[in-house]
Amino acid sequence: MRKLIVSTLIMALGACHHSDTDFKTIDLTYPITQKDSTVKDIYFETTVADPYRWLENDTAANTKAWVTAQNRVTQDYFSQIPFRKKIHDRLTDLWNYDSYSAPSTEGDYIYFYKKTGLQNQSVLYRQKKGSTEAEIFLDPNSFSKDGTTSLAGVSFSTDGSLAAYQISEGGSDWRKVIIIDAITKKQIGDTLYNVKFSSIAWRKKEGVYYSSYDKPKEGSALAGKTDQHKLFFHALNTPQKNDQLIFGGPAIPRRYVGAYVSENEKWLILYAANSTYGNELYIQDLSKTNAPIVPIQANTNNATNPIAITNESIILQTDKDAPNGKLVAAPLASPEQKNWKDIVAEKAEVLSASSAGNTIFCTYLKDAISKVEQYDLSGKKIREISLPGLGDASGFNGKEKDKETFFSFSSYTQPTTIYKLDIASGTSDIYKKPGIKFDGSNYESKQIFYNSKDGTKIPMIITYKKGIELNGNNPTLLYAYGGFSVSITPYFSTSNIILLENGGIFAVANIRGGGEYGEKWHVAGTKLNKQYVFDDFKAAAAYLIANKYTSKEKLAIQGESNGGLLIGATITQDPSICKVAFPFVGVMDMLRYHKFTAGAGWAYDYGTADDSKEMFEYLYKYSPVHNVREAAYPATLIMTADHDDRVVPAHSFKFAAALQEKAKGNNPRIIRIETKAGHGAGMSLKQRIEAETDKWSFMFYNMNVAPK
Repeated sequence: MRKLIVSTLIMALGACHHSDTDFKTIDLTYPITQKDSTVKDIYFETTVADPYRWLENDTAANTKAWVTAQNRVTQDYFSQIPFRKKIHDRLTDLWNYDSYSAPSTEGDYIYFYKKTGLQNQSVLYRQKKGSTEAEIFLDPNSFSKDGTTSLAGVSFSTDGSLAAYQISEGGSDWRKVIIIDAITKKQIGDTLYNVKFSSIAWRKKEGVYYSSYDKPKEGSALAGKTDQHKLFFHALNTPQKNDQLIFGGPAIPRRYVGAYVSENEKWLILYAANSTYGNELYIQDLSKTNAPIVPIQANTNNATNPIAITNESIILQTDKDAPNGKLVAAPLASPEQKNWKDIVAEKAEVLSASSAGNTIFCTYLKDAISKVEQYDLSGKKIREISLPGLGDASGFNGKEKDKETFFSFSSYTQPTTIYKLDIASGTSDIYKKPGIKFDGSNYESKQIFYNSKDGTKIPMIITYKKGIELNGNNPTLLYAYGGFSVSITPYFSTSNIILLENGGIFAVANIRGGGEYGEKWHVAGTKLNKQYVFDDFKAAAAYLIANKYTSKEKLAIQGESNGGLLIGATITQDPSICKVAFPFVGVMDMLRYHKFTAGAGWAYDYGTADDSKEMFEYLYKYSPVHNVREAAYPATLIMTADHDDRVVPAHSFKFAAALQEKAKGNNPRIIRIETKAGHGAGMSLKQRIEAETDKWSFMFYNMNVAPK
């Protein structure tokens, strides 16, 4: 067994100015992780050992025993941090407030989500139009005793009289769909099982469209590969086994398939894709029996999505010949690409469009900051929408007849606030403010631009308390994602208050691979360009240190999912980059990621080891699991969950085993495995508070900082 001794340091706490704290020695004895030297793969004449492959079997007794042993070590470690309870109590107090979602109108009711105090899950309420009295419509806190079954979406029939809601158990992406009479709230028809990555679309009051895969064989429900998505139609009060296959399956194999029905209930719009970028788009006239499914975009070369439908055309957002996005009108009579007409041209900023009240709202990103413009359905600009400040604005959705729409606005210093906007005048007012105990006026965010290794300018937003001294001694958390065209825009984090109020700094780098500057920025961090993502991130850390925001001894780095890969690759390439590393739910085995669940769909960003010798060698060179060597790594807390069926926990298991085997020095390398949880969505508030408590406790303790 390998023994870890965290060195003892007693020191004054620099910028925090607390009294001295005895950071006692913590002894850790890691569980033995058996190695199987016989497991090897050959890629283009290169033999690659995989001694921890047995950890991929999530249902095996030895894997479960390994998880139990690792969690025992991890929890024992946290139990010895003297200020863990203080952090837990503070986070509990901070999260004890009421918060709301933007409302939506369905039939005669207005629906909205509200979380009261320390409820584990937000509750869906409704109130009749013209009334101020609200009633509970669905309370997911009653779905399970421990709060780990969550409400994962609700879809209403056009008249609002019927509803179908999805539930997720233990954080799984596999869902159940329950259909109810929305007026009486009583269940009708059968429950739909084994639904995954699906919206729910009503066809009048006859039934619903939904998407799913064939369930993997027994014993691999979480990790088994899901490759052929299918769109079904379920007629109410009929057995699910009789549901009609509409699109997908063996005859039309696609990894992702979805659909929605137009507000006038005349059109079915179908979406199909094989990867996380690029999609086909089809339309079907539901007013005609057995009408053909007509292509709008018959290839996956571009990302194209419907925004609104008029009597004559369907309005689309597309990046065809416009990497930052534009709006086009496709005539319903002949919607193929050759007949598209531009109505809102591409701009220098990245577009995200939505519609409400027969107008279109174009939200643009300028250096990751939102600005919003309103257009009529012909593409004529009406006005620019005034926003509360520099931050992220989202929403602006609604029905054609709506007179008002809602949007949420947040920044790193402003909690998410809901605004009501009058569509005719463009004026807005605060609709709901959260009751969080935080005064954002004491803090500020600053956007800077730094040069990456190849000279590319990268934006980063740095948030801290006003008047902070930049002396290189501030505990700092650097966060990034860098993939799948995901834009990391300003957001408010209740958890981050712990860092900010203790003299800490939160920095977010908008590195390549994301969508902050459109598809070119995304592609610049994919496949054989992936190293640019890691270089951008390392350059962000170097900037923070060089400019005295922090030092290596006070720097932590964090990423989740694809961002977990970012952290894993960063510390295996440069183990001395920081003091603390948080690779959470990460993609760590780049040679086998595509063999689990829907992982094959990520190949647009990553490529696969089967593609070519060049692609294999590139992936092998940075794959975190395969690049752990004998070195002194940062204090590393890996987090995953036993029900994560998106990025299966085996990625984190194998990475933890490799770190525990090979890492040198006194820094801890532990893994925290959440039970009855998935990739993050749907976690109970209790689970979230516990996880964030452990994160901050680990960071502060290993930086020798005693939080207030």
